[in-house]
Amino acid sequence: MIQGTGSNVGKSVLVAGLARAYTRRGLRVAPFKPQNMSNNAAVTENGGEIGRAQALQARAANRPAHTDMNPILLKPETDTGAQIIVHGQRAGTMKAGDYRKDKSKLLGAALESFDRLCADADLVLIEGAGSPAETNLRKGDIANMGFACAARVPVVLVGDIHRGGVIAQIVGTQAVLDAADLKMIRGFAVNRFKGDVTLFDEGRDDIAARTGWPCLGVVPWFQDAWRLPAEDMMDIRSYAGGACKVVVPQLERMANFDDLDPLSAEPGVTVEITPPGRALPGDADLVLLPGSKSTIGDLAFFRAQGWDVDLYAHVRRGGHVLGLCGGYQMLGKTISDPDGVDGRPGKVDGLGLLDVDTVMAGRKQVKLTRARALPGGADVSGYEIHMGRTEGPDCARAWLEIDGRSEGATNSTGRIRGSYLHGIFTSDPFRADYLANLGVTSDIAYEDGVEQVLDALADHLERHMDLDHLLSLAQEPHRVMVTPASE
Repeated sequence: MIQGTGSNVGKSVLVAGLARAYTRRGLRVAPFKPQNMSNNAAVTENGGEIGRAQALQARAANRPAHTDMNPILLKPETDTGAQIIVHGQRAGTMKAGDYRKDKSKLLGAALESFDRLCADADLVLIEGAGSPAETNLRKGDIANMGFACAARVPVVLVGDIHRGGVIAQIVGTQAVLDAADLKMIRGFAVNRFKGDVTLFDEGRDDIAARTGWPCLGVVPWFQDAWRLPAEDMMDIRSYAGGACKVVVPQLERMANFDDLDPLSAEPGVTVEITPPGRALPGDADLVLLPGSKSTIGDLAFFRAQGWDVDLYAHVRRGGHVLGLCGGYQMLGKTISDPDGVDGRPGKVDGLGLLDVDTVMAGRKQVKLTRARALPGGADVSGYEIHMGRTEGPDCARAWLEIDGRSEGATNSTGRIRGSYLHGIFTSDPFRADYLANLGVTSDIAYEDGVEQVLDALADHLERHMDLDHLLSLAQEPHRVMVTPASE
């Protein structure tokens, strides 16, 4: 189990690199994260949701993403509450305080999934969440030491030197853990070092002397990590590329922002994330409204920034607009939520740039999808993950076709589009056609690029971590008999 001294120390990327490295050694590898918190979910082949980091790790291990790889997924809807996904399916919404009281009940669901993965793998690489040093969260924990102790899984602690104070991060973590938790830790690693790693030899040895733990590696900064799909909204940033500027307003509950990754990889495209409090740039070629975990709430947030005024000015200048999923719903005339599935029941006015109306009702759609672009017929691979249905006159100008049905809407000028389909820009021919309308020539193979980065990451870890020692620490997990979650 790879645990970190804090959030965003690079655990997800390390596990992806280790998965690819050990898979190349001939092992059957599976990634696992007992509990994750992210609105950037991936859709699995068995029709559920998991954190995008686990989907990337599954790809690194050359195996299909499965809901067992992330049995508990929390999708924040407000500052104090989140939607809870268990075994890939929506189980309800819970306030943070209530979840902290009840989360230990979900340990059984996590162990069920873990046992199934262990039965079909030579090596399971487990990612922790946040930090085990948050002692106020230790009671009932299922994300870090609570799971490690329950499943008897050895732990490696990772610190991030880039943020400073890595000696205190690691030594301090040891200082606050209780004896039972400390017994699970077998070593440490230091991540994201910039410069000559030998300059940290004394620091590395000091940590080892103070903790008694062996060092499994000091990992230099991996420059191409940004080319891998990001999981956390904290990880997304602007990328300077070519003259074509794609502007993305940073919504408060932005979700499934992996749509930006293929665009960021394009040399001819600059992706600019506009944070709250700043106007949308007036020189944008395309404004992309991303998905949202709380469409009505994010629409109010959008207006509070004055972005609606900026967007209307962009349209008057002849700019293009693309709304995906929640962004698509915002572009319409109205959004109705009679049952309060997105928040409070009610009806609000949309941005009115598409002649469509949305009703938040029905079952949540979660599925991998293949589509055909209209016109031209370019194949498009993507996924749907949304509540609600959208209808109206502009749907007659659909620009995608899925299993014979029309999908999406376009306004009369052809410059404003919306669709529920995520992931469309990973399809090279479609992305090339779309960008050609913006004056960009695209000739890259995006998916091949991700594979190359995963291989380069594995090479990086082979050079800078003792992977033989790390593998030797693995042990047969203790099988815990649990009552199935459904009971």
